[in-house]
Amino acid sequence: MALQQATFGAGDFHAAEHALRQVPGVVSTRVGYTGGHTRNPTHAEVLTDTTGHAEAVEVTFDPDAVSYETLLEAFWACHDPTQLNRQGAHVGSQYRSSIFAHSAEQKAAAERARRVLAKSGRVARPVMTEIVQAGEFFPAADEHQQYFAKRGVKNPGPE
Repeated sequence: MALQQATFGAGDFHAAEHALRQVPGVVSTRVGYTGGHTRNPTHAEVLTDTTGHAEAVEVTFDPDAVSYETLLEAFWACHDPTQLNRQGAHVGSQYRSSIFAHSAEQKAAAERARRVLAKSGRVARPVMTEIVQAGEFFPAADEHQQYFAKRGVKNPGPE
């Protein structure tokens, strides 16, 4: 089967990328911006919370080695999906919990997973994760790619 893509917004993209890169079957990741109205935004522009974009991680994966559902589990585990437009100290819609579906199958799987998580008792508050159709992805500057790996950080810990 051909490689597939999944895109997630889980707060600060550095930590989310680090977590998702650890999943066996993930071929590559890149961080960037999606879901907004500004073309080719810079990191500084996205931080103003005026572009509409979320910091996001685009994951390329081998569906023969890892399921989309497994990636969803890693996504839920790497952030708090009950926070609206924030993750820890990072505040603004650019840090929103988001799943950017690349197909009808991904959207359906994400909606099922969100319902299961909400009913599981694993979270005490409502799940605020938005599930939307993936749009154009604008990669962040190279300095943001594999941020922790480039700095020798093996476990960045919670935000």
